[in-house]
Amino acid sequence: MKQFYFAPLEGITTYIYRNLHHQKFGSMDKYFTPFVSPTSNHDFKSRAKKDVIPEHNQGIPVVPQILSNRSDEFVYTASRLIEYGYHEINLNLGCPSGTVVSKGRGSGFLAKPEELDRFLDDIFSQCEVPISVKTRLGRYSPDEFPELLEIYNRYPIRELTIHPRIRDDYYKNTPNLDMFEYAVEHSKNSLCYNGDITTVEEYERFCERFPTIEAIMIGRGLIANPGLVREIQTGEKMQKDELHVFLRELKVAYQACMPDQPVLFKMKEIWSYLVNWYPNGKKVWKKVRKTNRLIEYDKLMLMLESGNEV
Repeated sequence: MKQFYFAPLEGITTYIYRNLHHQKFGSMDKYFTPFVSPTSNHDFKSRAKKDVIPEHNQGIPVVPQILSNRSDEFVYTASRLIEYGYHEINLNLGCPSGTVVSKGRGSGFLAKPEELDRFLDDIFSQCEVPISVKTRLGRYSPDEFPELLEIYNRYPIRELTIHPRIRDDYYKNTPNLDMFEYAVEHSKNSLCYNGDITTVEEYERFCERFPTIEAIMIGRGLIANPGLVREIQTGEKMQKDELHVFLRELKVAYQACMPDQPVLFKMKEIWSYLVNWYPNGKKVWKKVRKTNRLIEYDKLMLMLESGNEV
């Protein structure tokens, strides 16, 4: 049976979202946290700490992710996470953000294979729990990937998740499945696929080409359709009423933790993924985007829930 993982999306898949998604849909084998990036004194930022502390993740299969290019930072942060009770740590080598890449982290680290090799040697020799890795194909070109995979093959990676794009693709263009096939043929570590699984049909096409891959990581596809994995597993599609309840309860959960304006920003970001849920989805999203106060957003949602045209 395939394993399904919820990919980390910075600012979206925090513990508030994870808890509600797990409660409502309960179909994920693992939730990966948005990355923890150690500060200069090796401590967590307060927001990151809130996201990984055990009391905010009760009964949820969570894997914390670390973003770092310094082995001492990684090892120290991992030790703190082990104290919290985590049994797997994920290394982020895929983030394409400009601020991350400019510091040689995330997918920016892929441009320095010798440094990456030393880093991996350090963390695998010192960490007390299994380490999984999420990577892209390279910083500038897919041609970088064979060398990177050769490096990964030297270490006992718990699972290697491959998003088959390069950094400059961000989330555009088509995932390079030929290079993913190269990984299937040459990787010594177990593989997980991540990239553009947004429908049951896309999932089935992937499985037809790669029947041996047992782990699938989905991110944007699950924000757009929180019930996607359940639909893949059982055929039960998420209904609009179910989506409305999920969004309403998510908003309430955010309101318990932050002022109205940040809540509105959160809901707008999530709505940017939901345009395909309505025949006039682009029009709905345009109206959501134009709301300036949470009370305006609430009125718009009431119209949608009652089936009225917006």
